Amino acid sequence: MTANEKLVLALPKGRILKAIMPLLTRAGIQPEDAFFDEDSRQLQFATHDPELDIIRVRSFDTATFLAFGAAHLAVSGSDVLMEFDHPEIYAPVNLDVGHCHLAVAAPADVARSEDPQRWSHLRVATKYPNITRRYFAARGVQAECIKLNGALELAPNLGLCRRIVDLVQTGSTLKANGLVEIDRIAEVSARLAVNRTALKTRPEPVNDLIGRFREAARAA
Repeated sequence: MTANEKLVLALPKGRILKAIMPLLTRAGIQPEDAFFDEDSRQLQFATHDPELDIIRVRSFDTATFLAFGAAHLAVSGSDVLMEFDHPEIYAPVNLDVGHCHLAVAAPADVARSEDPQRWSHLRVATKYPNITRRYFAARGVQAECIKLNGALELAPNLGLCRRIVDLVQTGSTLKANGLVEIDRIAEVSARLAVNRTALKTRPEPVNDLIGRFREAARAA
């Protein structure tokens, strides 16, 4: 990571990307036109700042690129940062967009008939095995996690498990699949995160971007 290389900002594809576009504008970051071309397969983009590039990656990959220094800054959901929990990642700014929450959910009949105080060992489908294990361990429960990257709501109905841990925004997907929320694990929003080594070795440009994002979030 040399002093004269461009800074790289990782942005997540999907839901959060749409929510943060106004923040990018307020922070004075204007991507090249190809960034807005939905048919483009390009993944790295220039900006009007000759010292800053943007990469567009899967939401869970933002933390990986950041932790290993391939990106210097990233916009990432707090759920991803909690799951990854890497010491090289520092998240100084809550961007206050992309709000949802992590929850435990189960079929309605399970939720009605079980006493959480009597749990000892559970099988849970989730894309967040680390968060899930920590959450249940804090309650003295051993969680056997089945890692799924999507279609979690199918797991209880097809007998894979009786509970899931997933992001919930409106609850409509849970309801459509006969599931109800049992407990809320954490509130989730988008954060600006930075690579700690980049912050130490290039404090001026990194802190400048942190300040611009902080002001953009305050102005929302």
